[in-house]
Amino acid sequence: MARSALLILAALVGSCAQFTDAVIDVRKNEPSTEKSEKTESYMPILCSPVPAPLSPSPSVHTLRPVDISAVYSLGIPPSHRHETSRVVNRVAELLSMFNPEVITQHVDQTSLQHRSLLEEAEELSLSLSHQVTNWRFVLLFVPADSMCACSPDVAADVNAAVQEVEAALQLLQKKLHHTLVHVVVWSTNHQQDNRCECMRDESINQRLHKATLLKTLQDSLSRVLEKAEWRGKSEDFTAVLQSVPLILEQISGLENTWSDPNQLAVQLWTHMLQPSTDQPEVMDSGVVSIPCPTQDRPFLRTQKNSPAEREGRASTLTDPVMGTEILCADRSPSPTTPTSVHELRPGDIKVVAAVGDSLTAANGVGAQSDNLLLVINEYRGLSWSIGGDENITTVTTLPNILREFNPSLTGFSEGVGNENSPKAFLNQAVAGAKSGDMVGQVRILVDKMKKDPRIDFHNDWKVITMFIGGNDICDFCTDSLFFSPRNVVSRIQQALDILRSEVPRAIVNLVELLNIVPLRDLHRDNSLGCPTWFVRLVCPCILKPKEGSAELQKVRDFTRAYQRTMRELIDSGRYDTHDNFTVVLQPFFREVYLPTLEDGRPDRSYFSPDCFHLSQKAHTQMARALWNNMLEPVGNKTFTQDFEAGIDLKCPSKTNPFFRTAVNSNYTFPGPTPTPAPVTNWGSDFSCVNTAPSNSVPTSAHRIRPADIKVVAALGDSITAGFGAKAKNLLQLRTEYRGVSWSIGGDKQLETVTTLPNILKKFNPHIKGMSLGRDKKKAGFNVAVSGAKVAGIPGQVRNLIDIMKKDPTVDFENDWKLVTLFIGGNDLCQYCNDRASLSPQNYSHHMMTSLDMLYNEVPRTIVNVLEILEIEGLRRIKRDSLGCSLLQKYVCPCFLLASENSPELAEVKRINRELQIETERLVYGGRYDGREDFAVVVQPFFKNTIVPLNIDSRPDTTYFSEDCFHFSERGHADMAAALWNNMLEPVGKKQTYNNFTNGRNNIRCPTEEHPYIFTNVNSLPVSTTSTTTTTTTTTTTIAPTAHSTVLPPPSDCTNNVPVWLAAVLAVVGLLIGWGVTWLLLSWRAKRSKRLMTSAVEMKGTEF
Repeated sequence: MARSALLILAALVGSCAQFTDAVIDVRKNEPSTEKSEKTESYMPILCSPVPAPLSPSPSVHTLRPVDISAVYSLGIPPSHRHETSRVVNRVAELLSMFNPEVITQHVDQTSLQHRSLLEEAEELSLSLSHQVTNWRFVLLFVPADSMCACSPDVAADVNAAVQEVEAALQLLQKKLHHTLVHVVVWSTNHQQDNRCECMRDESINQRLHKATLLKTLQDSLSRVLEKAEWRGKSEDFTAVLQSVPLILEQISGLENTWSDPNQLAVQLWTHMLQPSTDQPEVMDSGVVSIPCPTQDRPFLRTQKNSPAEREGRASTLTDPVMGTEILCADRSPSPTTPTSVHELRPGDIKVVAAVGDSLTAANGVGAQSDNLLLVINEYRGLSWSIGGDENITTVTTLPNILREFNPSLTGFSEGVGNENSPKAFLNQAVAGAKSGDMVGQVRILVDKMKKDPRIDFHNDWKVITMFIGGNDICDFCTDSLFFSPRNVVSRIQQALDILRSEVPRAIVNLVELLNIVPLRDLHRDNSLGCPTWFVRLVCPCILKPKEGSAELQKVRDFTRAYQRTMRELIDSGRYDTHDNFTVVLQPFFREVYLPTLEDGRPDRSYFSPDCFHLSQKAHTQMARALWNNMLEPVGNKTFTQDFEAGIDLKCPSKTNPFFRTAVNSNYTFPGPTPTPAPVTNWGSDFSCVNTAPSNSVPTSAHRIRPADIKVVAALGDSITAGFGAKAKNLLQLRTEYRGVSWSIGGDKQLETVTTLPNILKKFNPHIKGMSLGRDKKKAGFNVAVSGAKVAGIPGQVRNLIDIMKKDPTVDFENDWKLVTLFIGGNDLCQYCNDRASLSPQNYSHHMMTSLDMLYNEVPRTIVNVLEILEIEGLRRIKRDSLGCSLLQKYVCPCFLLASENSPELAEVKRINRELQIETERLVYGGRYDGREDFAVVVQPFFKNTIVPLNIDSRPDTTYFSEDCFHFSERGHADMAAALWNNMLEPVGKKQTYNNFTNGRNNIRCPTEEHPYIFTNVNSLPVSTTSTTTTTTTTTTTIAPTAHSTVLPPPSDCTNNVPVWLAAVLAVVGLLIGWGVTWLLLSWRAKRSKRLMTSAVEMKGTEF
């Protein structure tokens, strides 16, 4: 009753908020051109309440969410009963948006004796046998974790599980009425899955095997549920398979071992509804997006009302023959066996070999259908760089090309099998291998070449191809230090060094890392039917980031860095010290253009059924491109790969009949990259053109240009006081260098010192209030106190107001002021020592007191409130010095002394987030919206702290002072740039992470379209009515991206509504709500009087 009353009251009193019945996305909610779509402020992501139908649905195929009276679950895996139950409860909460009285119940699993799915179904049927009128929703879970993905018995295990599901469904169909069943494959994604013996084998690609198992189970269940008896035989009962498995991710280092159940619940909910034809694939998993039923698609999904989503098959090959015509006339070897690697003709090559990962092992290359089991198969005979199946007329590979020049070539792989199969021969690539596996592969390869009687190890010329790094980039986001470009290439170097020292007469092709990012396009188009969930398991770091995010840019940056560092290794000349060995970088994969169809969609025929590994069509092009690269001079090699473009094989020329090396290309090694000149300052360049103030002094805080600011001020703690910012030793650490403080310092000029006032001086050279040097007499309006907590901020505000009023250079009533408040670090660092007084509630209270004082007493002011930084990253800041090793932990004991994965650390991390949430809630709660000349804005660039890394991908300690906690002048410079850029970003779309790069060109400029400092009000679309001269703001929900602030939607109601009128409307609305609710519940009672008595009480929503 309370929920219904609230919904009705919201409709009556909150008439300025309309619910949308489209997809409600907390990241993106575009304004409509016809009407303003607004969301009620306390339910910004929930679906619109829908009136109950006059009568229950007569058919299971026309069920709406409001028709469901109860949710049941079967098959919950005992090992994750708690997590699964939480997900089911969340689903019931989502259904409660439509039917507040929906209940949820799990079949009793408290018994110590394991029960089969059939026994659970029998128990559920008996408990519900007397209920024949109300519609029920059943989630039937099929756990996959009990199956061993790499076991030879896996097919039998899958078949047994499917048979059990089919038997349970037949029993439910026979004994239950008014029931919709959704079958869900459930699995966990362990970081290291050693639950079965074969998974302990390091050569096993665990993720690929696990993904293939899940896909096999999905397909087997799909075939069962596509039978006519489930598709529409009955109007009273049906079963549907959810098309995507439910995968519980393991997260280490957090308070909860497993991922947030909200994401899994939303996944279930999405697939419970009829599919939306225009809903794009969402790659990022950091944001909750709840779809809602629409007028066109209002029903819960069944196979009859929503035809099964079939994954698109790979495009049929127009030319099934993958051969190549070789037009080279001169195919003869050298007259005598060459003694120099730089005089090597194709016909001189006697042995081929290869090391690498699944692209060289050729996983899925020969797969001709969407059976993902075939992706496990390693079609080594078709591998681009080492395969030797058939001949060049039907299969294009490097060995088959070389065999046209030397028919007695050996070393190539044939057929299907792993690296240990006899026909794999010198193809020692292992699926799932990373750079760290190259040393092991190379040692095995050398040993095989030495022992094989077909190879004259010391005299035969060899071509060895190494292609590695794909799995490193797929995992780099899990440990960016371990997978840093320098570390990855260092491991490659170790393997190449072994080849150089132990293998005579060899030319090594080091193929530059494939730019894998374009493969994301395959998973952005749902019409292609790519198994995106499958690839997320195999290569999580590529598909997880959202478009335009810092995480995706980091993928691109790491890819480029891998490629660049490989080039630098070879350009060092390390492998050109004698004539019988060299390494040549082959760069044809540096830039990849994804092949497309005539309609512009990506062409799946170049990929195996998983839309990740490459098909034989692509391997054909790769072999041609590699061959051509080998014949192109170093320094002038093709470095792009357009799969669509036909690649004609090049031939050795009469003038250059040799494979090209650095020596025979007359290539001059550039040598090591010169050491950059030492940085002498942390200034910034300024390129803004429009620096003029407003034509007249503005009266609104929402129309302030940077040049309108006359006064700057700052409140806070030691960070704002500039504590140790320029310290070079422990003695200087306690010095407050206020002149370089990020938000208030004014030393020198922007070109040498980057601070907020120095930026503002470019707009208004006469700005007042900035602090200079170290003398407190020159502190200006920097009233920050080292060691301050939030409880001390009201005192700082009082001090600031007094000194501003007394300053004769300040026109207190008329000058526009910019005040920056950054506090909370000491509260958080000392939280564990005084939880009561340092609680988030007290933090919010003191913050509110401080802002109230500014709001009530200071005219013409914009207040920047900085969210407390995410301190966890500081645990990684280490330096071999007394200050860092001794002082750091005691500066912030509650965060830095707690052990990893401890409850104490989990608690303080939670408090860290709560302080950020409290700040946003206070600022955007409407408390400070009553004055036109006052605005408070949260600047959130510290919300998600990214630790700055150096060239070795280690934390860059130059951003920190001698104690490895406070920021250095370099850190202050980047903080100033980040704060300024936040000020020029609209509320709701502000960057919520620091991107410390110390680029001199980081300073953004106001635009002609929006020359103002952004506030909550001017961040929203503005329209001017034609009937009045007053500009009214039409508000829409600014939905944050994964890297944006959470903005509670502001009210669209005008500010001049009398308080008494709002009170009267509230009372009247409440009375009407009670009356309507009573009528509604009376009617519902007649329909639902036989609801079960075993319902469990719903918990409050946690979304």
